[in-house]
Amino acid sequence: MIKTIDPNTIPQQELHAYLLSAVAPRPICFASTIDSEGNVNLSPYSYFNIFSINPPIMIFSPNRSGRDGSMKHSHQNVLEVPEVVINIVNYPMVEQMSLASTSYDKGVNEFVKAGFTQVPSEKVKPPRVGEAPVAIECSVTEVIELADTPGAGNLILAKVELVHINEAYLDSDQKLDTTKLDLVGRMGGNWYTRSSGDSLFEIPKPIRNKGMGVDQLPAAVRNSTVLTGNNLGRLGNLETVPSQEDIDRVAELPEVKELLESAVNEVSIHKLAKKWLEENRTEDALALLCLY
Repeated sequence: MIKTIDPNTIPQQELHAYLLSAVAPRPICFASTIDSEGNVNLSPYSYFNIFSINPPIMIFSPNRSGRDGSMKHSHQNVLEVPEVVINIVNYPMVEQMSLASTSYDKGVNEFVKAGFTQVPSEKVKPPRVGEAPVAIECSVTEVIELADTPGAGNLILAKVELVHINEAYLDSDQKLDTTKLDLVGRMGGNWYTRSSGDSLFEIPKPIRNKGMGVDQLPAAVRNSTVLTGNNLGRLGNLETVPSQEDIDRVAELPEVKELLESAVNEVSIHKLAKKWLEENRTEDALALLCLY
């Protein structure tokens, strides 16, 4: 059964809950801004991403209040001083970040309330968060107000001017190490997700080759009761079906010879191929599937 929802027929809060649970995880923009009188604000927003590299542009969106349509302080501030520092949030700082999301009165400094270190920026007026693994100084090039109604978004286009990286999060090649960053993402309701440990996994990018596609796999493989959609996607990312030489090589592997000498059937072959796929032995897995 499929539940179909018309956004024009349900309350705004209900639509909000459905969409924010479905469109997730979302990266978090921990935005530090400043008003024309020098008052600093620090607030998190999960309507956020990077949208261009040349020029380097990030966009985040502070929504108007769902109750009265009032503007968030970050929105007001960038209209007065068109600059922002986007601080990236990782797990060691997530509880403090959450505290900073409290609706404090205008003029209250969330750096102080949440216990963060306020570090002067080099090219923009708003300070950066000293505890952030990455802090990105930006100039605001445009603010697109989608509406003036309660819950309406306001797209803040921020051009990257300077990037600060804590070297503790770099690998031996001086690149950001995803396994060290321990980033967090926003889910629906009160839920977050943590990008570390077993939750991290790699998938070969199709852009590096021209995958032959699932449609080119043998019918028995496409219709397997053992292999998952993810398994088929990984196999379809290979450029070609295996050569006879590859198939013969796999047939001589000890675990395959043992399997062939027993009561072998399609399911047992597919189970071994699935195991190999989970071990990133993609070419061997497809050769095995073409063997039977």
